[in-house]
Amino acid sequence: MTLVIVTMRSMVQFTCLLALLLLLNPSPCRGQLPLVITTWRFVNAGEEGWRTIQNGSSLDAIEKGCSVCEIEQCDGTVGYGGSPDETGETTLDSLIMDGNTMNVGAVAAIRRIKNVISVARKVLENTAHSMIAGDLATKFAVEMGFKEESLSTSTSIDIWQKWLEKTCQPNFWENVTPNPKTNCGPYTPIRKITKKTKSLRNKYKIGSENHDTISMIAIDIHGSVAAGTSTNGARHKIPGRVGDSPLVGSGAYADSTVGAAVATGDGDVMLRFVPSFLAVEEMRRGTTPSEAARMAIVRIAQVYPSFSGAVIAVHKSGIYGAACHGMKEFPFVIGNPSIDGVHIESVTCTEPYVTKT
Repeated sequence: MTLVIVTMRSMVQFTCLLALLLLLNPSPCRGQLPLVITTWRFVNAGEEGWRTIQNGSSLDAIEKGCSVCEIEQCDGTVGYGGSPDETGETTLDSLIMDGNTMNVGAVAAIRRIKNVISVARKVLENTAHSMIAGDLATKFAVEMGFKEESLSTSTSIDIWQKWLEKTCQPNFWENVTPNPKTNCGPYTPIRKITKKTKSLRNKYKIGSENHDTISMIAIDIHGSVAAGTSTNGARHKIPGRVGDSPLVGSGAYADSTVGAAVATGDGDVMLRFVPSFLAVEEMRRGTTPSEAARMAIVRIAQVYPSFSGAVIAVHKSGIYGAACHGMKEFPFVIGNPSIDGVHIESVTCTEPYVTKT
């Protein structure tokens, strides 16, 4: 019985893949919608997104799903009380994108507001802007009815104090004095850089407590695609730093005529290659989601072979794929009708980069 079921699923997947490659309407895949997919092992967020999309929109699923991680402080990398910056303060970034209208709402380096995915949706729906940042994003949130409160906790303060005791290691400074490898600031620039110092970025490895982001894609039964992110950013970042998460095309990108993609990992590097946009554009050209995600990762790894990160790509039909680099494996949570709920899948990370020519 199990063999028959697996064979039937394989036949459907093969038919879907063939239709996608031939740029035909992949009707055999329509049963894979609605769909919700989220980075990492954030099962509760995935379950909330899946429950929401049964009777709600893709945008609702993104907001509700990401909100769960903001409340639960998923792995200390989302929401309040995690990833303190050099001053010990936690700040947050978030983005939500509507693939029907190509409208975006985002907040960056927002302070003292917890539910930032909902603030990002207010930017989307109640302004003609795409991003609001810093203290003025906090002001906007308060005007929209959100409560202003500290994002620090005893845990985040303890993380910060232990970092200070270790002479502020690791940090993100380069080409400054005193030597940032052995000293805390304040720093001043080296007047003349005779040779590039070895980047401290190699110390910033993505792991279970240092992966920055929940990124989520949702497609409702009508084919409306949405994507979003929420994060408290890189631990011990220089105050004011903004990574890839709230930047459209980097942290997330959605287009209901094609699909969506999201990214997670070393945001300072990944944003330079707009990997989510690249993956969607590759799917537009007929590339499968798995290959589109891999191509986005390869583009980064060609230049930064030591970076850590992952990309998930989803075609509008519900076919999905993922690729990663700099980790052993990358887990994600998927919910669609074939599963009748959500479960964790993972992709093994390889070394996909090639020598530049």
